[in-house]
Amino acid sequence: MNASAIDYRIAVYPGTFDPLTNGHTDLVARASRVFSTVVVAIAESPHKKPAFELAQRIELSSLVLAEAGIKNVEVVGFDCLLADFVAQWNAGVILRGLRAVSDFEYEFQLASMNRHLALDVETMFLTPDEKHSFISSTLVKEIARLNGDVRKFVHPRVAEALRTRYNF
Repeated sequence: MNASAIDYRIAVYPGTFDPLTNGHTDLVARASRVFSTVVVAIAESPHKKPAFELAQRIELSSLVLAEAGIKNVEVVGFDCLLADFVAQWNAGVILRGLRAVSDFEYEFQLASMNRHLALDVETMFLTPDEKHSFISSTLVKEIARLNGDVRKFVHPRVAEALRTRYNF
């Protein structure tokens, strides 16, 4: 990657976002105050067997973030190596969220690998507001699958999509 092409005002926030939670939205909103552009990079991740197709995750995330009034965000899907995606955007930062200390070891390992794959790109960590620190997409999907109420954890449109997906 050409270091002169890198723009440290552009941050890529990668994930499967299956679905986008209030914690994710909080991180994007906070990152949007720090970076000129936040690219929410939604990984196709077929090996994770997502509940929603990539196109639907992009659509839901775009809608939620637009309704949140975040102006400097781009929502796009990707199916390549993250380092390659970051290079395509000339981004200088990979943004990751840390909810708890238990996330750190895995995130540290990812950051170290990404540093080897994209030498000039920095990984930065943000923590969500405490009221969102326990929320994960996995837990939200499990609650929805068991007909639980997820409205406190996700945008109403995401809650509706989960109700439709799990037929309740």
